[in-house]
Amino acid sequence: MVKDLVILKNITKAYQTGKVIYPVLNGIDLEVKEGDFLAIMGASGSGKSTLLNIIGLLDKPDSGEYFFDGQEVSKLNKKESAYIRNRKIGFVFQAFHLVPWATALENVLLPLLYKDEEITNEDKEKALELLKRLGLEKRINAKPSELSGGEQQRVAIARALINNPRLLLADEPTGNLDSQTTQEVMSIFKELNEKGLTVIIVTHDPEVAKFAKRIKLIKDGVFIKQ
Repeated sequence: MVKDLVILKNITKAYQTGKVIYPVLNGIDLEVKEGDFLAIMGASGSGKSTLLNIIGLLDKPDSGEYFFDGQEVSKLNKKESAYIRNRKIGFVFQAFHLVPWATALENVLLPLLYKDEEITNEDKEKALELLKRLGLEKRINAKPSELSGGEQQRVAIARALINNPRLLLADEPTGNLDSQTTQEVMSIFKELNEKGLTVIIVTHDPEVAKFAKRIKLIKDGVFIKQ
Protein backbone atom coordinates (compact mmCIF):
# COMPACT_ATOMS: atom_id res chain seq x y z
CA MET A 1 0.00 0.00 0.00
CA VAL A 2 1.37 3.41 -1.01
CA LYS A 3 1.56 5.72 1.98
CA ASP A 4 1.03 9.45 2.25
CA LEU A 5 4.29 11.39 2.36
CA VAL A 6 2.69 14.83 2.77
CA ILE A 7 -0.58 15.57 4.55
CA LEU A 8 -1.76 19.15 5.08
CA LYS A 9 -4.89 19.86 7.10
CA ASN A 10 -6.52 23.31 7.07
CA ILE A 11 -3.23 25.19 6.64
CA THR A 12 -3.42 28.99 6.95
CA LYS A 13 -0.75 31.65 6.54
CA ALA A 14 -0.82 35.44 6.61
CA TYR A 15 1.81 38.16 6.53
CA GLN A 16 1.66 41.47 8.36
CA THR A 17 3.01 44.79 7.13
CA GLY A 18 2.57 47.44 9.78
CA LYS A 19 -1.02 47.10 10.93
CA VAL A 20 -2.20 45.49 7.69
CA ILE A 21 -2.58 41.69 7.59
CA TYR A 22 -2.42 39.97 4.21
CA PRO A 23 -3.92 36.45 4.17
CA VAL A 24 -2.00 34.16 1.80
CA LEU A 25 -3.25 30.62 2.53
CA ASN A 26 -6.84 30.22 3.64
CA GLY A 27 -7.35 26.61 4.69
CA ILE A 28 -5.31 24.29 2.48
CA ASP A 29 -5.89 20.54 2.55
CA LEU A 30 -3.51 18.34 0.57
CA GLU A 31 -2.37 14.74 0.40
CA VAL A 32 0.65 13.64 -1.62
CA LYS A 33 1.51 9.96 -1.75
CA GLU A 34 4.95 8.47 -2.20
CA GLY A 35 5.83 8.37 -5.88
CA ASP A 36 3.40 11.13 -6.82
CA PHE A 37 4.26 13.97 -9.22
CA LEU A 38 2.12 17.00 -8.42
CA ALA A 39 2.07 20.36 -10.18
CA ILE A 40 0.59 23.29 -8.28
CA MET A 41 -0.54 26.03 -10.66
CA GLY A 42 -1.67 29.55 -9.95
CA ALA A 43 -1.16 33.18 -10.82
CA SER A 44 1.37 35.40 -9.09
CA GLY A 45 0.17 36.07 -5.55
CA SER A 46 -2.06 33.00 -5.40
CA GLY A 47 -0.08 31.48 -2.52
CA LYS A 48 1.65 28.67 -4.39
CA SER A 49 5.24 29.57 -3.43
CA THR A 50 4.24 30.15 0.20
CA LEU A 51 2.63 26.72 0.20
CA LEU A 52 5.77 25.13 -1.24
CA ASN A 53 7.90 26.84 1.42
CA ILE A 54 5.67 25.38 4.15
CA ILE A 55 5.86 21.90 2.60
CA GLY A 56 9.65 22.29 2.45
CA LEU A 57 9.87 23.40 6.10
CA LEU A 58 11.28 26.77 5.07
CA ASP A 59 8.26 28.49 6.62
CA LYS A 60 5.65 27.66 9.24
CA PRO A 61 1.87 27.83 8.93
CA ASP A 62 -0.10 30.07 11.28
CA SER A 63 -2.55 27.25 11.94
CA GLY A 64 -3.39 23.75 10.76
CA GLU A 65 -1.49 20.48 10.80
CA TYR A 66 1.33 19.26 8.58
CA PHE A 67 2.42 15.61 8.59
CA PHE A 68 5.59 14.78 6.67
CA ASP A 69 6.67 11.15 6.39
CA GLY A 70 4.33 10.29 9.28
CA GLN A 71 5.53 13.03 11.64
CA GLU A 72 3.66 16.19 12.64
CA VAL A 73 6.21 18.86 11.69
CA SER A 74 4.37 22.19 11.82
CA LYS A 75 5.39 22.89 15.43
CA LEU A 76 9.05 21.92 15.16
CA ASN A 77 11.71 24.48 16.07
CA LYS A 78 14.22 25.76 13.51
CA LYS A 79 16.88 23.19 14.36
CA GLU A 80 14.45 20.27 14.17
CA SER A 81 13.00 21.55 10.88
CA ALA A 82 16.48 22.00 9.41
CA TYR A 83 17.44 18.45 10.39
CA ILE A 84 14.51 16.96 8.46
CA ARG A 85 14.86 19.39 5.56
CA ASN A 86 18.56 18.67 5.04
CA ARG A 87 18.06 14.91 5.06
CA LYS A 88 14.71 14.30 3.41
CA ILE A 89 13.88 17.23 1.12
CA GLY A 90 15.60 18.51 -2.03
CA PHE A 91 14.98 21.98 -3.50
CA VAL A 92 15.25 23.36 -7.01
CA PHE A 93 14.59 27.08 -7.53
CA GLN A 94 14.01 29.35 -10.51
CA ALA A 95 17.16 31.34 -9.83
CA PHE A 96 19.43 28.25 -9.47
CA HIS A 97 21.12 29.62 -6.29
CA LEU A 98 24.52 28.23 -7.19
CA VAL A 99 27.62 29.51 -5.37
CA PRO A 100 29.47 31.58 -8.02
CA TRP A 101 33.01 30.78 -6.86
CA ALA A 102 32.42 27.00 -6.66
CA THR A 103 32.68 24.46 -9.47
CA ALA A 104 29.72 22.36 -10.56
CA LEU A 105 31.04 19.46 -8.49
CA GLU A 106 31.56 21.65 -5.41
CA ASN A 107 28.05 23.08 -5.73
CA VAL A 108 26.56 19.59 -5.77
CA LEU A 109 28.48 18.67 -2.62
CA LEU A 110 27.43 21.78 -0.65
CA PRO A 111 24.41 20.22 1.12
CA LEU A 112 26.74 17.70 2.77
CA LEU A 113 28.61 20.57 4.41
CA TYR A 114 25.35 21.81 5.92
CA LYS A 115 25.04 18.42 7.61
CA ASP A 116 28.42 18.99 9.30
CA GLU A 117 29.75 15.85 7.68
CA GLU A 118 33.19 15.40 6.23
CA ILE A 119 32.99 14.90 2.48
CA THR A 120 34.31 11.46 1.57
CA ASN A 121 35.56 9.98 -1.69
CA GLU A 122 32.28 8.08 -1.82
CA ASP A 123 30.39 11.39 -1.66
CA LYS A 124 32.48 12.77 -4.51
CA GLU A 125 31.84 9.65 -6.58
CA LYS A 126 28.12 10.02 -6.00
CA ALA A 127 28.20 13.69 -7.02
CA LEU A 128 30.15 12.82 -10.15
CA GLU A 129 27.64 10.09 -10.98
CA LEU A 130 24.74 12.54 -10.58
CA LEU A 131 26.43 15.08 -12.86
CA LYS A 132 27.17 12.37 -15.41
CA ARG A 133 23.57 11.16 -15.22
CA LEU A 134 22.46 14.71 -16.02
CA GLY A 135 24.81 15.05 -18.97
CA LEU A 136 27.40 17.24 -17.25
CA GLU A 137 30.37 14.90 -17.02
CA LYS A 138 32.49 17.35 -19.07
CA ARG A 139 31.43 20.37 -17.00
CA ILE A 140 32.30 19.25 -13.47
CA ASN A 141 35.04 21.87 -13.03
CA ALA A 142 33.10 24.74 -14.61
CA LYS A 143 31.93 27.71 -12.53
CA PRO A 144 28.28 28.84 -12.83
CA SER A 145 29.29 31.80 -15.02
CA GLU A 146 30.72 29.31 -17.52
CA LEU A 147 27.50 27.29 -17.71
CA SER A 148 24.32 27.88 -19.69
CA GLY A 149 21.04 28.34 -17.85
CA GLY A 150 20.04 24.77 -18.56
CA GLU A 151 23.39 23.47 -17.31
CA GLN A 152 23.09 25.54 -14.14
CA GLN A 153 19.64 24.14 -13.46
CA ARG A 154 20.91 20.58 -13.96
CA VAL A 155 23.67 21.28 -11.42
CA ALA A 156 20.96 22.52 -9.05
CA ILE A 157 18.99 19.31 -9.60
CA ALA A 158 22.08 17.21 -8.87
CA ARG A 159 22.64 19.24 -5.70
CA ALA A 160 19.04 18.58 -4.66
CA LEU A 161 19.55 14.84 -5.12
CA ILE A 162 22.87 14.40 -3.30
CA ASN A 163 21.19 13.58 0.03
CA ASN A 164 18.78 10.99 -1.43
CA PRO A 165 15.69 13.05 -0.55
CA ARG A 166 12.26 11.53 -0.02
CA LEU A 167 10.71 14.61 -1.64
CA LEU A 168 11.90 16.94 -4.40
CA LEU A 169 10.38 20.44 -4.46
CA ALA A 170 10.77 22.79 -7.43
CA ASP A 171 9.61 26.42 -7.48
CA GLU A 172 9.20 27.67 -11.08
CA PRO A 173 12.23 25.53 -12.06
CA THR A 174 12.02 26.52 -15.74
CA GLY A 175 11.21 30.21 -15.27
CA ASN A 176 14.62 31.35 -16.54
CA LEU A 177 14.93 28.77 -19.33
CA ASP A 178 14.04 28.75 -23.03
CA SER A 179 11.39 26.34 -24.34
CA GLN A 180 13.81 23.63 -25.50
CA THR A 181 15.77 23.64 -22.24
CA THR A 182 12.48 23.65 -20.32
CA GLN A 183 11.52 20.41 -22.05
CA GLU A 184 14.91 18.88 -21.21
CA VAL A 185 14.73 19.86 -17.53
CA MET A 186 11.12 18.68 -17.15
CA SER A 187 12.05 15.36 -18.76
CA ILE A 188 14.64 14.96 -16.00
CA PHE A 189 11.98 15.52 -13.33
CA LYS A 190 9.70 13.01 -15.06
CA GLU A 191 12.48 10.41 -15.23
CA LEU A 192 13.31 10.89 -11.54
CA ASN A 193 9.64 10.45 -10.67
CA GLU A 194 9.38 7.30 -12.78
CA LYS A 195 12.24 5.90 -10.68
CA GLY A 196 10.22 6.49 -7.52
CA LEU A 197 11.03 10.02 -6.35
CA THR A 198 8.09 12.10 -5.11
CA VAL A 199 8.04 15.47 -6.88
CA ILE A 200 6.04 18.65 -6.27
CA ILE A 201 6.51 21.59 -8.62
CA VAL A 202 5.04 25.09 -8.58
CA THR A 203 4.48 26.66 -11.99
CA HIS A 204 2.31 29.09 -13.91
CA ASP A 205 3.10 27.33 -17.22
CA PRO A 206 0.54 24.74 -18.45
CA GLU A 207 3.19 23.13 -20.68
CA VAL A 208 5.37 22.48 -17.63
CA ALA A 209 2.44 21.19 -15.58
CA LYS A 210 1.65 18.60 -18.26
CA PHE A 211 4.68 16.58 -17.15
CA ALA A 212 3.07 15.93 -13.75
CA LYS A 213 0.72 13.07 -12.92
CA ARG A 214 -1.82 15.48 -11.49
CA ILE A 215 -2.41 19.22 -11.30
CA LYS A 216 -4.00 21.32 -8.57
CA LEU A 217 -5.01 24.94 -9.15
CA ILE A 218 -4.66 27.48 -6.36
CA LYS A 219 -6.37 30.87 -6.27
CA ASP A 220 -6.58 33.35 -3.39
CA GLY A 221 -4.96 30.84 -1.06
CA VAL A 222 -7.32 27.91 -1.66
CA PHE A 223 -7.41 25.05 -4.12
CA ILE A 224 -10.04 25.36 -6.85
CA LYS A 225 -12.25 22.32 -7.35
CA GLN A 226 -11.63 20.80 -10.78
